[in-house]
Amino acid sequence: MGTKIYVGNLNYRTTSEGLQALFSRFGEVVSVSVVTDRETGQPRGFAFVELAQSESVAKAIQELDGKEFEGRRLRVSAAVDKPRPPREA
Repeated sequence: MGTKIYVGNLNYRTTSEGLQALFSRFGEVVSVSVVTDRETGQPRGFAFVELAQSESVAKAIQELDGKEFEGRRLRVSAAVDKPRPPREA
């Protein structure tokens, strides 16, 4: 298992700082990336959180998946690296 976590079904007002605080109880948070729409800059309702220790990932997923955060039930799972298709010029 890697150290990157997918966090879905986020409130559109959720911030990186809020996610950092939520996940920091499981260990050192290396990075938080709230995904936004390229054209509008609006949040898309999901994010990726990277923890320093892979052991912390399983615990965070187990404890946070399905839990309510900022009015929404989170979907938390291990992030899967998907190959990106080449961008058209």
